[in-house]
Amino acid sequence: MAKPTGLLGKFTRAFWLQVGLITIAAILGVFLAKLMIEERLVKTAILEEADYFWKYYLGDDDFNLPDTKNLTGYFDPELLPPIIQDKLPTEPGFYEFSDLSNRLVLYVSEGQHETLYLIYYRGQVDALVLYYGLFPLLVVLTILYLTLWLAYRYSRRTISPITRLATHINEIDLNQKDLSLTLKDPGFQSDDEIQILTDAISHLGERLNEFVTRERNFTRNASHEFRTPLTVINIAADMMLIDNNLPDKSQSSLLKIKRAVYDMESLTEAFLMLAREDAGSMTQYEVNVNQVVQGQIEHTRFLTESKDVEVRVNEKSQLRVHSSETVIGVLIGNLIRNAILYTEQGEVRIDIEEDRLTVIDSGPGIPQSSIDRIFDPFHRGGDDNSSGYGIGLTIVKRLCDRFHWDIEVSSEGPRGTSFRLRFNLT
Repeated sequence: MAKPTGLLGKFTRAFWLQVGLITIAAILGVFLAKLMIEERLVKTAILEEADYFWKYYLGDDDFNLPDTKNLTGYFDPELLPPIIQDKLPTEPGFYEFSDLSNRLVLYVSEGQHETLYLIYYRGQVDALVLYYGLFPLLVVLTILYLTLWLAYRYSRRTISPITRLATHINEIDLNQKDLSLTLKDPGFQSDDEIQILTDAISHLGERLNEFVTRERNFTRNASHEFRTPLTVINIAADMMLIDNNLPDKSQSSLLKIKRAVYDMESLTEAFLMLAREDAGSMTQYEVNVNQVVQGQIEHTRFLTESKDVEVRVNEKSQLRVHSSETVIGVLIGNLIRNAILYTEQGEVRIDIEEDRLTVIDSGPGIPQSSIDRIFDPFHRGGDDNSSGYGIGLTIVKRLCDRFHWDIEVSSEGPRGTSFRLRFNLT
């Protein structure tokens, strides 16, 4: 059974804790009172009875032995009950005996050449403890428990509107277009404070609805409006690059324009994707990661035209992931692009295994002081003159978190950097 949480759970635990503590305190009180009566009052009474007897018996041999309902005195040990005769003490003091029918306290006291045996029947003491201790205790406990129960019920009644209000809010369908969170009649009489809370939530819902509406309009417009000029710029740059008469400086500038367009397309796609409410809103199907890697290598080929860098793929397995091809493309594209940007000479190797993908470059590596911050926004693992904007790896990390994938980074100084992406295939 799940442990209750929230205010009601805390009140319930507090109630039962108080009940338990009161019960333990009551039981200990009765036990200590019983010990006090037996050890102090009863034995003190027996000692006083023995002193009183010897005081008057020594002056009057005909003075009668104590003989009451609970206390009996003997001189002759043969008159003692059998359970005492079987183990008759020889030294003065208190002794206890018991059988199935009796619980006895024996006090042995010595006078002038005589031994007095005083027997006290404890059954009456137990009855007195039961009558004067247990019964009043039950009355007190009943009153305390009723008081606690009434306080508990009142506390539940006090916070019940809050709980029902929270339940009412949880029942609101957040997938609907209207997120104003307008609260209908919750079905209970609420205090002024609860009404203020209800109005505040309704007002917050209206503001939330306006915010979500603006965000949806922006993402819908951005997805259409941003792509059009970027596509035009990219096509224009391709047509200009066809002209073989362009000077090298102009061609270099056009390549920079194409790289900037590619960056903008990737960032726009990633930001629009992350702006969606949840991963379930995207169309997902089985994606062949090997094909996506080949496509992203083609898209980033212009980044290696001015560098002595070779991009090589080591396909150890055909990796298939149930996801969105756009998501996989943005994720892998950022990793490949990042590896190429930080590698001036050498190679970028992409290892594809059964459940993971690893991108390894031969660049200068990442200092150990920057490893922990590599996924922070606008943090660049290389030197200050490195290319890039410092948000590509942040996008990678956010996408991995969104889809519950693991991303690990390792670097060994001049040997380069390795990013290992492990997919959750279950």
